[in-house]
Amino acid sequence: MIVLIGYMGSGKSTVGKVLANQLKKDFIDFDQYIEAKEQLSIPEIFKQKGEVYFRKKESHYLGELLKGNSNAVVSLGGGTPCFGDNMQTIIEATPNVFYLKLSVDKLIERLQPEKSYRPLIKDIADEDLSDFIRKHLFERNFYYLQAHHILNVTEQSAEQCAGEVIEKLS
Repeated sequence: MIVLIGYMGSGKSTVGKVLANQLKKDFIDFDQYIEAKEQLSIPEIFKQKGEVYFRKKESHYLGELLKGNSNAVVSLGGGTPCFGDNMQTIIEATPNVFYLKLSVDKLIERLQPEKSYRPLIKDIADEDLSDFIRKHLFERNFYYLQAHHILNVTEQSAEQCAGEVIEKLS
């Protein structure tokens, strides 16, 4: 199993699809997995049931997913590694955990047009987005930096990133 982690907008799903295709593995987008289980979109879960409910369910589904999908490429939500003992669960499940690291400027460029679809940033003013992302990354880096492999993908295409993952596979 290959697990991709990183901040929202870092390309986990895009790279994951390319990687799975190249390696002839299944691709699982964890957000879509949760949405299928809950029969609600992630923004609807946040709105109707709150972040605490979401994070509890996320941990439960993470354990379920990692136990049964050894031949898959999995892209996790940006916050998934950062709650409870999720990062420990991820690291113990596979030696192939990759942190896709992007510059703050590139993240802003990608996330600004998508704000309405992103529950954590939809209410952040455009002029405050940079500070929000910097603070969030500072808080989350403790978890992200535990990945087995850290790839700086700021200037890479999805195909280049997938190639780098393949080179580093255990």
